[in-house]
Amino acid sequence: MASDLITNLDTTNFDSTIKSSTVPVLVDFWATWCGPCKQLGPVLDQLATELGASAKICKVDVDSNRTLATQLGVTSIPALFLFKNGQVVDKMVGARPKGDIAAFIKKHA
Repeated sequence: MASDLITNLDTTNFDSTIKSSTVPVLVDFWATWCGPCKQLGPVLDQLATELGASAKICKVDVDSNRTLATQLGVTSIPALFLFKNGQVVDKMVGARPKGDIAAFIKKHA
């Protein structure tokens, strides 16, 4: 179960969530059948709690939202996209340790 601090995005709320954020937004493109995605879930839950209001963490299920994944060129999952001021500023593919993901986010804070 994902943390209440993680926002699930789809085509109805993706643009408004990304563009209205005043903090960096990490978006995890994932799928229920993806083993590495499942490993990453608890790490993102922990980061959402630890980072608090300094960053926003969101998830996009690629099976339910193929249009979003296609628009952003997602070809492998898990894919972590970091948005700042409504624009993609960095990407990371694959499950990574919590420290790597925290540094990835803080680099753009």
